[in-house]
Amino acid sequence: MKKLLFVLCPTLLLVGSCSKKSGGGVKLKNDLDSVAYVIGMNIGLNLLRMDSTIHVDAVCEGIREVVAGTPKMSLDEAETYFLSYMNYALPEKARAYEEQFLADIAKSNRSYARTSSGVTYTVDDVGDQNLIPTSDRDSVSLRWVIRTSSGEEITSSYERGDTVHSMLRDLREGVQESLRLIGRGGRIKAWIPSSAAYGSAGDPTLKIAPNTTLYYEIELVDVDKFSARRLR
Repeated sequence: MKKLLFVLCPTLLLVGSCSKKSGGGVKLKNDLDSVAYVIGMNIGLNLLRMDSTIHVDAVCEGIREVVAGTPKMSLDEAETYFLSYMNYALPEKARAYEEQFLADIAKSNRSYARTSSGVTYTVDDVGDQNLIPTSDRDSVSLRWVIRTSSGEEITSSYERGDTVHSMLRDLREGVQESLRLIGRGGRIKAWIPSSAAYGSAGDPTLKIAPNTTLYYEIELVDVDKFSARRLR
């Protein structure tokens, strides 16, 4: 909560812009107003990243009441509520939106099917059905493109000109599930829910936000079956 309060302290400069007397607009008459506006932009962007449905008027009400010394919650109550929202309510909202999003894809395009985990996929080429990765210890070579639901590209082995080599068990659950649906040389397109991808943690290195639905285009280049290796 201390970190939250540290972030919100500069918002004291925004009280004027949130007040009813201001008419809802910021008048950049001087440097103080300009700095306050920039701080407001920064806070607004952070709030949008946290929850795009945030109620701005309630944010301003909280600022006014803290300055006036009449907040509706104690700091302990605010911390408890905030953590509960971030850890339970917000992920639940994300899951509900994601479920509807994936259901709509399957409904609007009959070439897509869904697995029990929610992976929503269409197979472009089934590949060699004698070489399907089934064991966690099978090794696979693949090329892929990973995008967000908005179409933003996260990574592409095609652009890098390389091939991903991995044991099946070391890949994300949704990718494992997708690869089990095709054989060597096969191609699949799959929408993977966050629970079968990077979950609530996301991946800062790949710039994947928490609770993100991902779109994969995967080409299974090769399969080295564990059962075959045992016989060598």
